[in-house]
Amino acid sequence: MATTAELILFADYFQIHVTDAGLDGDLSEAWTDQAVADQLAVAPAALGIGTAVNVNVHVTVRLLPLEPGDDSTEFDHVVEASLNVPSGQLVVLGCTDYCPDAAKFDVPAGWTRVRVSRSNLARAVEADIDSDESPETWEKVRIQVWPAPEAEPKVTKRWAQDGDSTTSSVGGISMREATPDRS
Repeated sequence: MATTAELILFADYFQIHVTDAGLDGDLSEAWTDQAVADQLAVAPAALGIGTAVNVNVHVTVRLLPLEPGDDSTEFDHVVEASLNVPSGQLVVLGCTDYCPDAAKFDVPAGWTRVRVSRSNLARAVEADIDSDESPETWEKVRIQVWPAPEAEPKVTKRWAQDGDSTTSSVGGISMREATPDRS
C-alpha cells in the first residue's frame, strides 16, 4: 500500500534533503561537480536533491512497497540513489530547515531506493524568485521511496539549462527547447 504526502519546502541554496532521522546527514563534501550536474548529492546518511529555483517548491513524497514503473517521459529530470535508513524514519526537508520540525515518514529499516522526478523546471526558472507565487510556475518534485538493496546512483533523464536552451536526454536521445537565460 502506498502512502502519499504533499509538502511545500523552501529550497534554500537550490536544494532539499532526504535523510535518516537518526544519523547526521552531512552533504558538505557530497556536492561535487558531478553531483551538481546530476542535481543529486549522495552521502552516507543523506541525499541532496538539486532544484532549479531558490524558493518554495512543491514536493510529493510517495512511500511504496515495490519499485514503481518508469514514467520518466512525464518529467524534466529523473535521478535515483540508495539511502540507508537504519532508524526506520525518513526525513524530507529544506536544506536550512530545523530537522526536529521536518516531515518524517516511517519506512522499513535498512536500505531504500529514492527516485526523484522533477517537473515544470523551465517555467519555474523563467519566473525565478516569483516561481512559488502560482501553481503554474511551481517547481514540482516527486520523491518515491521503496525498500531495495544498495545500488549505484542513476540519472534516468537529465535536464540542464545551458545559456538560452534546455537540454533533456532520455535513453541517449537529446531534445532541446527554448528557455530564458538565467544569468
